[in-house]
Amino acid sequence: MCKNIKYIVCVLFLGTLSISAQEKQPNILFIAIDDMNDWTGFLGGHSEAITPNLDKIADKGINFANAHVSAPGCSPSRNSLLYGVEPFNSGLYPFYEHDIHKQLRKKYTTLPTLLKANGYNTFGSGKIHHGSSDDPNEWTDYYEPKNANKKFKDSEGYKRNAKHSFRPTLHPDEEHRDHQFANYGIEKLQEKHDKPFFLAVGIVKPHLPFDAPIRFFDKYPKEVDLENFKEDDLSDIPQAGKKLVKQGEFNQYKKDEAWGKIRRAYLASISWADYNIGRVLDALEASDYADNTVIVIWSDHGYHLGEKNTFKKFTLWEEATRVPFIIYDGRIKNQPQGRNYVEPVSLINVYKTIAEYTGVEVPEYVDGESLIPIIKDQTEQLTIPTITSWGRGNYAVRTKTHRYIRYYNGGEELYDHTADPNEWNNLAKDENQAELIKELKSHLPKNEHPMISDFVSPWSVEGADKAKYRGKNKK
Repeated sequence: MCKNIKYIVCVLFLGTLSISAQEKQPNILFIAIDDMNDWTGFLGGHSEAITPNLDKIADKGINFANAHVSAPGCSPSRNSLLYGVEPFNSGLYPFYEHDIHKQLRKKYTTLPTLLKANGYNTFGSGKIHHGSSDDPNEWTDYYEPKNANKKFKDSEGYKRNAKHSFRPTLHPDEEHRDHQFANYGIEKLQEKHDKPFFLAVGIVKPHLPFDAPIRFFDKYPKEVDLENFKEDDLSDIPQAGKKLVKQGEFNQYKKDEAWGKIRRAYLASISWADYNIGRVLDALEASDYADNTVIVIWSDHGYHLGEKNTFKKFTLWEEATRVPFIIYDGRIKNQPQGRNYVEPVSLINVYKTIAEYTGVEVPEYVDGESLIPIIKDQTEQLTIPTITSWGRGNYAVRTKTHRYIRYYNGGEELYDHTADPNEWNNLAKDENQAELIKELKSHLPKNEHPMISDFVSPWSVEGADKAKYRGKNKK
């Protein structure tokens, strides 16, 4: 025991240790967004996008302005990020039924499970995994939303069916699920915590249906144009690429003259998502945890709203792979504003980044690398290239200046983003690009894990395994 002056020194020393421990294990606010592409103010994907809350946090933190997903679909993207393994190393290329997680957890450790096992309380709401979030080893508590009947202003918007709905809603905010998910996060931030916490808030919009409160529709014109469009965009695309295109939906919306309404609804859903994210961020700022919380905001993939004559995701082009990705460390004061990191970054790096923030050792199998060196110094470069997979054998390699796509059957695409940011001109057959293609091709996976077939959703199988599942369980 410490006595007299020794006691004072001992208390100061222990206090220093306590502060250091707290700094080593910050709280993590983990905000997952579903289907949000670059149509935000801070990414500039569409000039009419209204996202003040995301713009504000992007300006305060690090905006990874060239961030890309491991896969352009909810299930493989989230599996990759939360289990920390690239699809070509796990075999989890397509979508899976929710029971797959029981099997995966025998082999891999999810990010929240890792943190919970290392002293964190883990709280979750909304869509974090693509599937069940009821594992007690993973979550200290997980919110179950309340159902409510939707009310629409039927004189506006467009509807094909319940899922493909693009309409303004009239029921109260609190009856929308995203409002409930954000409320749960706000409540947790207002509570007292005796342990560091990992708080995951899954915002479902702008995922289909594109329904949102009417005041967010009112922010936009009745019809929203696509600012960059080329009618014959598919003319120089190899057949394997064309087969990924949802041209039936594209043509249906064109026939119905609905595209302007659909884009308006998508932007309204983005603004509604931004509003709920802002509510959570404001609650953090007003809480006792603002100075000891790292914020990580990401979307699971991008979205096509007519580019490449397609709708939704499920391609290897820029609109399907590029996403919002922001990190802000509230412990660092007087941070410079407006920091944009423009080198390509993959979301596979989220696992190791959060692990380093929290001082937790990761399993040996985890892919990627920590982004903390980049956050400290934006001149730093990653050593691992940014790769997106969509089916075994289908890959895109993204550099700062180019996108290279190679399909399972040898089809290729190459785009120069310095001259062609819309990816309108495929340069793969240009003999002058042969050396560049050779270099980019060298980054493709040398070994591909066979596709996991247990619990697979057949409609989502692409690439080298598609023929086996062709015609099954179409979606």
